[in-house]
Amino acid sequence: MIEKELLAGLLIPFLGTSLGAACVFVMKKELSARVQKALMGFAAGVMVAASVWSLLIPAMEESASLGSWSFLPAVIGFWVGTLFLLALDHLIPHLHLHAEQAEGPQSHFSKTVMMALAVTLHNIPEGMAVGVVLAGWLAGGGDISFSAAIALSVGIAIQNFPEGAIVSMPLRASGASRARAFVLGVLSGAVEPVGGALTILAASFVVPVLPYLLAFAAGAMLYVVVEELIPEMSEGTHSDVGVVCFAVGFTLMMALDVALG
Repeated sequence: MIEKELLAGLLIPFLGTSLGAACVFVMKKELSARVQKALMGFAAGVMVAASVWSLLIPAMEESASLGSWSFLPAVIGFWVGTLFLLALDHLIPHLHLHAEQAEGPQSHFSKTVMMALAVTLHNIPEGMAVGVVLAGWLAGGGDISFSAAIALSVGIAIQNFPEGAIVSMPLRASGASRARAFVLGVLSGAVEPVGGALTILAASFVVPVLPYLLAFAAGAMLYVVVEELIPEMSEGTHSDVGVVCFAVGFTLMMALDVALG
């Protein structure tokens, strides 16, 4: 029974990405800039709310025995997660949406692969976030419930749906076949269940490190939001659509976490 619950928690976000990538089969044109800004803003809102309610607050609750120092594991884990994503940003070649120049080391990858790698890069902390919350539920103690883990999985799946479309549609527009664009869109999200499963294994070996892992995932997710999502939702002609959708995503994820957690 526990195995089925773990599998559901890990695969729900991946399903969201896959369904979004499938939009390439039913939509003929690339998403407009306004729609892309809206989706980026929504994804950023979900990730910020998840970082606070699903990760940082539980990290401090797990460290309550430290008293007034209960914030310390959260601070340490947050910074390690931030620096980890910073390192990956410099070590993995990738190309952000609408960018002309790739980031990371030089490579001979095609533009389509580089764009898929950019989304894969920021899916890593999302998979870890789901994995560490599931690990917290497995560890017991009552601070983290299975409902809280599912709320996080559903929230990330909701923001992964447009994310899958944001990967597959530009790839199709740049000349890739529908099948290739779909596969690359799906593969960009495959890192989430893998990263989640590895995080569960790591936490099961070192349970006392759980608060640090929760904050680690939060730091990594917020790095992605500030470094990638917010700049992309704000570029070009000024528009408030990204900010409004950020608020929608934030409140939706907050409500899911509180209602289900």
